[in-house]
Amino acid sequence: MALIQADRVKETTTTTSTGSYTLAGAETGFRSFNTGVGANNTCYYVCTDGTDYEIGLGTLSNSTTLARTTIFTSSNSNNAVSWGAGSKDIFVTYPASKAVPKGRSVGLSLIFGG
Repeated sequence: MALIQADRVKETTTTTSTGSYTLAGAETGFRSFNTGVGANNTCYYVCTDGTDYEIGLGTLSNSTTLARTTIFTSSNSNNAVSWGAGSKDIFVTYPASKAVPKGRSVGLSLIFGG
């Protein structure tokens, strides 16, 4: 299982409640999670209905199921959003909480095993 960061991956989902996302296919001009991330890999994702949102780490368990592995932030007090009916956009992103600022001293330590 690898962490995959892929460009132009966006699908829709009609998933309700707090379970895994069932992916409904790539939007026009984008790639599917299966094509961009690949089964059994993880990725950072955003899911939103235009009002509520969830940002996290997901695991693509098969070509159409993205499990919510870890929630980083959400409109539900940083917990999994319990989605209602309707279509939501879900796409690969790079969360700000995982970014390393460029041009600043941030005190990074690298440890190499030997």
